[in-house]
Amino acid sequence: QVQLVESGGGLVQPGGSLRVSCKSSSTIFGTNVKGWYRQAPGKQRELVASTYSDGRTNYADSVKGRFTISRDDLDNTVLLQMNRLEPEDTAVYYCNVKMWDGSGNLREYWGQGTQVTVSS
Repeated sequence: QVQLVESGGGLVQPGGSLRVSCKSSSTIFGTNVKGWYRQAPGKQRELVASTYSDGRTNYADSVKGRFTISRDDLDNTVLLQMNRLEPEDTAVYYCNVKMWDGSGNLREYWGQGTQVTVSS
């Protein structure tokens, strides 16, 4: 069982920056995708950014050019650097890991979430 622990959320003014971090309790092997999702009050959870084990990254249109996702597989971490934050970025941010075993079975894990609030 993989446990994901997020950290780094908080309150920031519009235009500011935050970095959220997610550390997994064990090494993720094989084909995998590590990502960040967010859920604002009254809205559905949405994908913010993801990083694949083959090096590809993917971003929601709303964060392109402002957010950067990165991973350190030796340290079992995935980071989301958020710049030029806007009030619309306010949400609970969740770390997510999807991994496929040798038989092609998908396993998916979620962190507990960390609150990001952008407000003056």
